[in-house]
Order: sequence, then structure tokens, then C-alpha cells
Amino acid sequence: MDGDELPFEMGIAVYAKGTNKLEFDPVLLDSGYDPIWDAIREEAKLEAEKEPILSSFLYAGILAHECLEQALGFVLANRLQNPTLLATQLLDIFNGVMMHDKGLQRSIRHDIQAFKDRDPACLSYSSAILHLKGYHALQAYRVAHKLWNQGRTLLALALQSRISEVFGIDIHPGVVIGETAVISNHVSILHGVTLGGTGKETGDRHPKIGEGALLGACVTVLGNISIGVGAMVAAGSLVLKDVPPHSVVAGNPAKLIRVIDEQDPSLAMKHDATKEFFRHVADGYKAAIPNGAVSSGDAENGHTNSAT
Repeated sequence: MDGDELPFEMGIAVYAKGTNKLEFDPVLLDSGYDPIWDAIREEAKLEAEKEPILSSFLYAGILAHECLEQALGFVLANRLQNPTLLATQLLDIFNGVMMHDKGLQRSIRHDIQAFKDRDPACLSYSSAILHLKGYHALQAYRVAHKLWNQGRTLLALALQSRISEVFGIDIHPGVVIGETAVISNHVSILHGVTLGGTGKETGDRHPKIGEGALLGACVTVLGNISIGVGAMVAAGSLVLKDVPPHSVVAGNPAKLIRVIDEQDPSLAMKHDATKEFFRHVADGYKAAIPNGAVSSGDAENGHTNSAT
């Protein structure tokens, strides 16, 4: 083990929903055992030694606090403050919600583990809490959602508006999630994904995404349809009908490519193109051209259907 590695990975696995199917136990926090927070503090100490100029920043954001909730509340309050929503007021709001909600405390840790496991840009647990706007936006939204459910709708709307101003451009660009869409646990959604409706209908009209599914870049899923548990939708696909569990679909419109053994493709994040995908594309292209003929225009552009 070199000096930059931290011996926390095995202990933190308890938070990784879907990795070993162990659910987070809130009793861990009550007993004082919080391996993710321990890892964040150790990382901050190491970074302060490497970059002394950042010592005050790391102390204010992490080391001065007793728990992850307090540190996250401090970071969010300072990111979202403006002349009418003061940092001290926001800090009271965030702490008032996060410090008393075990479910939210669990989600905060599941999310930070998911960023660490799935996002190559997330180099450490501490970098997520200090720098990643996607993580910040998600946790601030969770607080706003709790406020909404408590009947504090005006405050929730004010916070949501401020979240959009500060973080909106930096959450995966172009992601659209319809009002009645349902996204289960462990799902990975890449940039440009749309979970939309098919027209002007009202009521339950948006997609339902099953646990462990992976939606590739620029996927569009329209209507009140289901993406099955552990399914994978290839980048650029247009999905208009239900996708079976543990299957791969691709194309416009999306078609079934194969069944997969991967239980949680969202955790593996193996969304590269496969031989089956290219065979499907080639077959579709040949089927669209009568007798396999290639026009002169296609030939000039390098488009042929000859086998290789």
C-alpha cells in the first residue's frame, strides 16, 4: 500500500447498495461507527499536509465538524447563500433536516459511495463533499423534498429555485425527468437522458426505471413504460415499450439485443458497445436496403453492407 491509499474500502462496503446487498444500519451512526466520515476526515488531513495553503479550507469544510451531516450542511449553505438567503439561515435549515432524519443520513452515504464507485472524476470521498456539484445538488434537493413533505412549500420552492441557479448547469446536462417518473435504487443515468411523456396526457405518464438499470448517454424513454430490473439501454436509444429485466436494448426504436448475466449493470458501468450491438445495427441496415443493394451515393460515402 502506498502513502496515498486509505484502508477503508472494505469497511465502507456496507454503504454500497447493490454491491453486497447489505443495507445501511442507522445503528452504526448511533454507535459512533461511520467509516465514510472517518475516511473523509483522513483524506482531508492528508490533503492538508500535501497542500498547506488549503489547510483553512479543509478545516472549515471538514475537520471542524463532528459528523458528515454538519460538514455537508456547512458546504451547502455556503454554496447556496445569497443576499436574501443567508448562510447562517441555510445552515440551520440543513442541520434541522439532516440531523434528525435517519433515512436522509443513509441516502447521503449511499450517494457518496455511488459517486466514488461509479464516477471516474470522483477521486476521493472528500472531493465529493467539497467539490462535486452533482452531489451537492442531489443532497440539497433531498432537503428541499423533505421540507415540501413537511408542508413548508414556500421554503422548499425557494430552495429549489436557488439550487437550479447555482447547480443547474452542472448537473449532467440535458437530463429530463418527468413529473411521474419513478427511479428505483442503484440506477445509473448518464448525460442527456430524457424520461418523458408521449403527448399532452395527464396523470401517470412517465417511465418507471427498475433497480440496477443503466441508461446510457442520450437515451430517451417515453411514456408510462417500464425498464426492467438490471436492464441496460445503449447510448442514443429511443425506448417506446417495456424493456425486460436483465436485458440489453439498443436502437431507434430500441430493440432487444441480448439477455445479460450482470445483476447490477449500473454498478459495473460497462456500457461500451458490444459485438451483438454492431451486428444488430448491421442487420438493421441491410434489412432497410432491398436485396442488399448499395446505391452509388452510399458507395461514395463509404457505406456498404459487405461482410467482414
